[in-house]
Amino acid sequence: MLWKLLRLRCLFMLPQSEIDGLDPNCRRFRLENGESLAEKDEVFGSPSIPILENPEHQTRWYFKYFLGKLHQNYVGMDSEKSPYFLSIVSQDSGSKCMPLYRVMLFRKQGAQKLALPYNPQQKLTVKQILSNFTLMDSNKSPKEIFAADIQKDLLLLEEQEGSVNFKFGVVYMKAGQKLDDEMLSNETGSPEFDDFLALLGEKIRLKDWERYRGGLDVKGDMTGKYSIYTLYEGHEIMFHVSTLLPFSRDNRQQVERKRHIGNDIVNIIFIDEASSGEETEFIPNNVKSQFTRKYTHAHLGGQR
Repeated sequence: MLWKLLRLRCLFMLPQSEIDGLDPNCRRFRLENGESLAEKDEVFGSPSIPILENPEHQTRWYFKYFLGKLHQNYVGMDSEKSPYFLSIVSQDSGSKCMPLYRVMLFRKQGAQKLALPYNPQQKLTVKQILSNFTLMDSNKSPKEIFAADIQKDLLLLEEQEGSVNFKFGVVYMKAGQKLDDEMLSNETGSPEFDDFLALLGEKIRLKDWERYRGGLDVKGDMTGKYSIYTLYEGHEIMFHVSTLLPFSRDNRQQVERKRHIGNDIVNIIFIDEASSGEETEFIPNNVKSQFTRKYTHAHLGGQR
């Protein structure tokens, strides 16, 4: 639903973040040592090097401040008769920072982020919050959404439209295989699959890897020893390759592999028909994933 309504780029509107009395760590910039970032996947360079970052630019707000926390989601129409989604979460005085409302407005022009003072004795209404955004009809109240699935949709929307770095799944599929359990149980690929991976990027050693890691372990080889990485037009990309992720002979579903590939929005399916000549069709419905939205097929052999 969201994908048809909105094509967003992240815009940032935080004029209230410089409120007098705020803890210095709650202001627009903070100094990090690379170990305390909520989004460690976004760290560039050695973690021992201090990084000056703008948290409101780098942080995935919905992921960090909304997901899994008590908050409200709304849907409505703006003054241009275009749909919007509004998310509101309050940060109470139990925080180190001054109490705040954090607000995200998803519109076709972009996702706007707003921080407002929170007073438990004088709470703001949804209309009052909307009045802080331009081209919004604050006279009309949006409809609150109670379906839990909206959180997943907004999270995916933020991840797809706001990411600087990306992680894609790559699955090796033999001729005749149909189910994801079968594909993920391929312990190794073929020489042709290795050639295909070389086209995607370079094979890197994960241990002590200091650039974008895409959620993979870089300390103890818990997610395999190697992966495929590339840099494309300033975007770092880590590929979750099925045959490079840990293989378990005792786990038919290959949960460790599925944990990464099943959470990637885009999966590349390499269909190897060359060895048998048997024509194989990939059927997305045979893959159990609530997050993957796009599949790309690469065929070796067969008439395509």
